[in-house]
Parts: sequence; C-alpha cells; structure tokens
Amino acid sequence: MVVKLKVWRQAGPGQPGKLVDYVADKVHPDMSFLEMLDVVNEGLIRKGDDPIAFDSDCREGICGSCGVVIDGIPHGPDKGATTCQVHMRRFKNGDTITIEPFRARAFPVLKDLVVNRSAFDRIIAAGGYVSMNVGGAPDANSLPIAKAMADQAMDSAQCIGCGACVAACKNAAAHLFTSAKISHLGVLPQGEPERDRRVVRMVEQMDREGFGSCSNEGECEAVCPKKISISNIARMNRDFLRAIV
Repeated sequence: MVVKLKVWRQAGPGQPGKLVDYVADKVHPDMSFLEMLDVVNEGLIRKGDDPIAFDSDCREGICGSCGVVIDGIPHGPDKGATTCQVHMRRFKNGDTITIEPFRARAFPVLKDLVVNRSAFDRIIAAGGYVSMNVGGAPDANSLPIAKAMADQAMDSAQCIGCGACVAACKNAAAHLFTSAKISHLGVLPQGEPERDRRVVRMVEQMDREGFGSCSNEGECEAVCPKKISISNIARMNRDFLRAIV
C-alpha cells in the first residue's frame, strides 16, 4: 500500500516549523506505525536528506516515549494503545496521514516530532516518594490492604507518563498524569505520612511548569493508552483542598 504523509518538521527549539509532504510506498499492512516511519527515514537517508526525528524505545506499548499526534489524535486511532502499537492496517491505500508532535507550552519541541517532557519528571520529583524503612521486603500480609484499595493504586500506577493527556486537552492540562501519580501512592497506607505534603507540592509544581487548568471534559481519559480514569482528578482535588485547609 501507498500512503501520503504530512509530517511536522522543525529544525530545533524555537525554530519555525511546517508540515512537509512525503510518500511512503511499499508499506505492508502488518507494519507498525513506527516501522513505516523507519522505512521513510531509510529513503530520506539514501537521498542525503535529514531523517524525521521521533522518539521511541520499547516499541511494546510500555514506555510511551513514541507518542505523536496522528490525524489529530494523540497516539492515533486505536483505543488503549501507544503509537508503536498502531499498525498500518488501520489505514487505507492512498490515505493522507498528518503526523505532529504533542503540542503544549510545557512540552517544547526539540526537533520534528520530539518534545521535551522533563516537566513530568519535575512533578514526580516534587513529591513522588514514600517514607519507609529500608531492608528486606516485608511479608506480604504484614500490612493488610483491602483489595479495592490495592486495585485503585495499581490502576493509577499504570500511568506511563507519555503526555497524551496533555496533548489531547484543549488547555494542555496535566491533571490526569499528576493525579495518577498522587493516587497510586496516596491511597495506600505506605503513602499516608506524606499524603498532604505530596499533593500540595506536586500540584504547585504542575502549575509552575505552565500546564493549563482542567475543564473536566474527559479528552485525557479518552486517549490515555493505559485508560487511566479521571476519577483520579477528583481525588487529587479533594486531597489538595483538604491539605491546604
């Protein structure tokens, strides 16, 4: 199959960018989206042109670094999947596909489809830890935790910090990411001692990074590759109000 691509090309931070047209031919339907980009880049390199810069690592839907906006949807058309899990059989022969980076003031473009997501790292560093004794792992039943509580923590801990929630939000809010990181520690007894301090520090850091406000419309949940629930945002807001009051 043959597909036409409109790819955002930008030489570096602060540089002007534009959509550039490419043609990807000999595309097999079983190729992943990133494999298709690899083939396009091989052709560009053979011609002596600068290849398209994009992030990827695991290519198994684990790390989320591959995230780009495909036809206006962060990570593309598949629900609960990262960009590297999208396959070319999702598209038709002759389709035109627009590929852009995640767009947010807090995610400055480094080059082409690569953005700087270190703002997420600083939010985690602001409060994402628990105080506990070091040493060997305690017995599994030494600290009883209700299954519902454990499930909540594990559901939140699935967040891979890809940034799709920010890219989908019209305000470029990071509330889904931040609330997931707060919840997976805050709902467990091990995270209780720092609960109030953690939520205040992480929310304040999120604001300092330049992310927008949450309008609670659910675009973030709709594109999240790990299907993180926006119920975490409600929990974060309650914890924040409790902590500051």
